Amino acid sequence: MKDKVNILGVYVDMVGIKQAADRIMQFFNEDKVHKVYTPNSEIIMAAYKDEEFKRLLNGAELLTADGIGVVYAAKILGKPINERAAGYDIACEVLERIRGTSHSVFLFGGKPGVAELAEEKLCEKYPGIRIAGTRNGYFKPEDEQYIVNEINKSGADLLFVCLGAPKQEQWLARNAKRLENIRVAMGIGGSLDVFAGTALRAPDWYCKHGLEWFYRLKKEPWRAKRMLALPKFGFTVLLKGRSGKFPQD
Repeated sequence: MKDKVNILGVYVDMVGIKQAADRIMQFFNEDKVHKVYTPNSEIIMAAYKDEEFKRLLNGAELLTADGIGVVYAAKILGKPINERAAGYDIACEVLERIRGTSHSVFLFGGKPGVAELAEEKLCEKYPGIRIAGTRNGYFKPEDEQYIVNEINKSGADLLFVCLGAPKQEQWLARNAKRLENIRVAMGIGGSLDVFAGTALRAPDWYCKHGLEWFYRLKKEPWRAKRMLALPKFGFTVLLKGRSGKFPQD
C-alpha cells in the first residue's frame, strides 16, 4: 500500500482535495458502490480502540485526511500528505465538476428540513447541479429499506451520507450492496449543515493554518473534553506508530 499511510491501523490515502476528486470522478465509471470516508484524528482514535469500526473505515475505496492532526501524523510516520482533504472541501470540488452533467446527488442526513435547505443553497451555488432527492437523518431500523428504496428511485449516482461517525459508516456497511444506482457514497458528517447554512465553517485563515479546531473550541467551549482526543492522538502516534507496532508498507 505504497500510496497509503498506516495511522494506528487506519490506512489513509496520501491525496489532496483535487486528487481525491479525480479518484471520485473515476469511480463513476465503475459498476459498483465506492465508499469515501474522511477521518480526522478523533475518528482514527475511535477506530484504534474499536476493531470493527477500524474494519469499516479500511473497507472504503478512499480514505482522506480530514484534520491537521492526521496530516501531522503522516509526516511523523515518514509518509507525508501534502494537504488536509476534508470531506466538505472534496464534496465542493466534486459538485463543481458534475454540475451541468448527467450526474446527480442525493442528500441524506441532518435534522428535518436541513437537507431541503441544503438543496436550495447548493442549487444557488452550483447552477446546473442536479439534486435527485433529500432525506433527513432521523430514522428507525425498520425505516432503512424505505430509505434505500427512496435513494434507488431517485436515480442518483452520488450519495452524501451525513450522519456523523460511526453511524454513517455503519449505515453504509449495512446498505451499500442494496444501492442500485449509486457509484459514490461519501460519509461527510456535518457538511450538510454547512451547505444549508445552519452551521458555520471556520474562516479560511483558520483552515489554512490548521487551526479549525481552535476556532470551533472558541465558538463551542463545551467541546473542550472532546478536544482532549487531539493530544492523546498525537502521543499515541508517537508511541505506537514510531515504535513499529504499525509498520509502514
